[in-house]
Amino acid sequence: MSNILDLVARILISALFLLNGVFKISNYDGTVGWMEGFGIPGILIIPAIILEIVGPIFIILGYKAKVAAGLLSLFCIATAVIFHNDFSDQMQLGSFLKNIALAGGFLFIFINGTKDFSLDRKF
Repeated sequence: MSNILDLVARILISALFLLNGVFKISNYDGTVGWMEGFGIPGILIIPAIILEIVGPIFIILGYKAKVAAGLLSLFCIATAVIFHNDFSDQMQLGSFLKNIALAGGFLFIFINGTKDFSLDRKF
């Protein structure tokens, strides 16, 4: 049962990033403009998209999950600090805390790895 729950948890924590990566591709110009509004170079959208698509796939498959989870944890912290730092706005505070919580979830994977339903365990 714990193997199934591990897989379900990996899917649940990864789904948001996978969908956001796809959304960034379909709304590329809008996302670049939004990032540049925060003083972030638009070219950084490319590694963000790659991380948001490849990282979750690796975590779901359980392939190099620790590395992917570590990178996504850092990504969550960075995006929280850069894009959600207006704590006077309750929505921004909520987004900041959500990103920090997700970073914590990814740290669990980084520290503990995956269970039996993963490619890392098969090889």
